[in-house]
Amino acid sequence: MQKIILASASPRRRELLKLLDIEFESISTNTDEARIENESAAAMVERLSHLKADAAHEVFPDALIIAADTDVELDGAILGKPRDADEARAMLNALRNRAHNVFTGITLARNELRETELVHSRVFMRDYSDAEIEAYIASGDPFDKAAGYAVQHKNFRPVARVEGCFANVMGLPLCRLYHALARHVEMPAPRLECIAHPEQACSVERMILDAAMHHHAVRDSIGAVRDDASR
Repeated sequence: MQKIILASASPRRRELLKLLDIEFESISTNTDEARIENESAAAMVERLSHLKADAAHEVFPDALIIAADTDVELDGAILGKPRDADEARAMLNALRNRAHNVFTGITLARNELRETELVHSRVFMRDYSDAEIEAYIASGDPFDKAAGYAVQHKNFRPVARVEGCFANVMGLPLCRLYHALARHVEMPAPRLECIAHPEQACSVERMILDAAMHHHAVRDSIGAVRDDASR
């Protein structure tokens, strides 16, 4: 079995890749992610995923490398990770009750081979309130996220709907990645319906949102037990 390396230290990408039921190791490549002047979001994620794959391949020349880069685009502008609360607030206000684009470039590197694919999702944000924005910023969650939000955040839940791959918005489009990997290594049978049957709605979205609902139910049950015990 060929060693598989995920060229990312992102915990979200690691958790997503585990859903494909393959063994892998993850590393950080410390790639310079500066944007080239006038570069589009689509071109940027493709270029950076290629650079990350090359960097990981230098360390593991005999492995199959998976590299990815994800960015958010609104009105032609790329929204990176907010540097402070004011920038996070500005991004979330700009995105509110509007649609934007999320692009991920995924590159597979194996020996001299490089395969890069671009995945696009259209994300529609709900009309969240100013108070919700402030509470989300206070949680600290926006500061390591492109555009300052996590689609799967269990409390904020900023997204009304996603057209395209939900996992792509989290940083790793699993359906496209599964089929790309299957061209190079033997893959286990997919347990995600959207991989086995591409016409199905995104299985990852249901799993993530169901997990969030379960978390709330468990938390509320624990709170109720504590309330009863304190009476």
